[in-house]
Amino acid sequence: MIQQALRFTRILSHVVVFILLTVFTQVGGIIYLLSRRTHPLIMRKVSQPVLQPLAKLGIFLLIYVVSTLAVIPLLAKPFGKVPLPLFRTSHLQPLRLATCLMNRHYVRPALKQAVLEIADKMGRQHPETTVNYLDGGFPFFNSYPMLPHLSHNDGKKLDLAFLYLDKTSGAPSDNAPSIIGYGVCEEPRPGELNTAARCREQGYKCYDALRQIVPQQHKQHYVFDSMRMKELMSTITAHAEIHKVYIEPHLRTRLGLDSDKIRFHGCGAVRHDDHIHIQL
Repeated sequence: MIQQALRFTRILSHVVVFILLTVFTQVGGIIYLLSRRTHPLIMRKVSQPVLQPLAKLGIFLLIYVVSTLAVIPLLAKPFGKVPLPLFRTSHLQPLRLATCLMNRHYVRPALKQAVLEIADKMGRQHPETTVNYLDGGFPFFNSYPMLPHLSHNDGKKLDLAFLYLDKTSGAPSDNAPSIIGYGVCEEPRPGELNTAARCREQGYKCYDALRQIVPQQHKQHYVFDSMRMKELMSTITAHAEIHKVYIEPHLRTRLGLDSDKIRFHGCGAVRHDDHIHIQL
């Protein structure tokens, strides 16, 4: 009976790992199954039981990283997806490398070219500026959900981090206060429209959920850079390939933005006073 319970627990744990990897990285679950094919060899070659789990984990990570860097970009091309640069290119980079390691940085070629041109223009105007991207899409298939996003499922959407100043030095920062790029918000000032409060009052509890979860302790070290943010938003909306932009209404008003490409995303989404959403 105990053996059956242990066997069931092991199977359940593998299922849970497979599901989590598939949900958050799309390909991690398949790679996990492939790496398990090496377990009999590991059991034979690694005699010390305490080292066997480490060897299994090491093999999985090795296969995963090699696949992410070398194999998946090639396989994604027939699906019309290309990866955004892993490291700083034309003033564009991922805010967190984990975005790339989780294969959440795939977009359509037209969107990649557009965001590179936007970042390059910002870099020419402000050489110290780096445009940090957040979630784009997964490498394979359209309509495959990318949680927690509602629409990042076709390679046509990309999130960008806000631009900040270092509070101590006043210099432009290439970082952001959130450890994941989301959830640390530029709150509405007195007299500005508080969309988050309105959405909560209408029963949309998820609208503000990330702010309640993400640690806020780094916010005190950053200042929202209104000047560069206005220029970035103007550069984005002026680009011919970008047809829709989401940002919180109070920031649109504060920055004096009047482009008809800028829309309200609705209370069914999440707050957009922590990032910019752009799409083809």
